[in-house]
Amino acid sequence: MKVQARRCGSVLLCASVAAAATLIVAADQRDAPAGRIVATRRNDAGQDGNFRLAAVRHGANATDPDHAGIWKAAIPPSGTMHGEFENHDPIGLSAGVKIKADCSINWLDPDSRRRYCFSTATSLVVFLDVPHAYLARARKNWERINTSANR
Repeated sequence: MKVQARRCGSVLLCASVAAAATLIVAADQRDAPAGRIVATRRNDAGQDGNFRLAAVRHGANATDPDHAGIWKAAIPPSGTMHGEFENHDPIGLSAGVKIKADCSINWLDPDSRRRYCFSTATSLVVFLDVPHAYLARARKNWERINTSANR
């Protein structure tokens, strides 16, 4: 009986979360003005109601994945940060695939002082479980990929 109650409870919790998320999105779309005016003063972004305007100003509605999202405003200027594997994600390389990263998410190896760039925060979190194992596979695949590309 308890097992069935737990299953039903988790299903109800998931359904409730999904319904709440749908309502939030619907309310947000209903309340959103058709045209948005971007805050012009520097301090406007911190005031209530102007957070969305600041996000829009920084490309939060951009459809180009290289410029989408407010957090992309924190991308280091091009050419200022360099990581190992020519800025390719070590998780992708350990799987045998080149995934270019912009180094806005990076990790500095405390042993070798080498910087590794990641394409997503999830990639970094997974990597940090066993970094040396991923680096060993990434190095092996990096050599294989670069050797086959030079032929």
